[in-house]
Amino acid sequence: MTRPELSELDHLREIERLAAAVTNAASAEGWLSFEPEAEEATHLQRAVNALARALRHYHFPGDGCLDEEDRPELKLVGVVLLRPGAMPQGMTETYEQACARLGVEARPEGWALWNTWGDEDVRVTMVVTAVDTTEGLLANWSRSIAIYPVTPVPSQIALVQHGWAAHMTFSPFGVRKLGLGGRP
Repeated sequence: MTRPELSELDHLREIERLAAAVTNAASAEGWLSFEPEAEEATHLQRAVNALARALRHYHFPGDGCLDEEDRPELKLVGVVLLRPGAMPQGMTETYEQACARLGVEARPEGWALWNTWGDEDVRVTMVVTAVDTTEGLLANWSRSIAIYPVTPVPSQIALVQHGWAAHMTFSPFGVRKLGLGGRP
């Protein structure tokens, strides 16, 4: 029996589907844990728990999961998505006005503003074309999953400016680093 030839991405999706089936079975048996394992956990239980933790996040372009993405991870304090007709809450300017203020063209797909740190912890905003990647970050952060993108390639960066863009959605890392989490 011949099997259809899978693309690399389809192969990875099939592995992920099978891994999810394994972790769902462990959950149904009542021993799956996202917390550190108990001392009595077997090697198999530890491996399945690690697999479940790895599967927990939503995958997106630039998440560093594919081999060709061997660029270093970029820690972000937060992000802002600028799109025609869908500006961040509290922002009073239009998309076109925001683009003009930043000094970038108003692209139909929008822009992502990545707030991070430069040399010597200088606050900087990178204006990048990675809108899909930013949506993936937000999907994970909304589930309290701390995942960060790989460093963008130069062609994805329109400009870097001093300071952070306002109206950002903070990352889990940004909340911890800036002490915004409050005290229990």
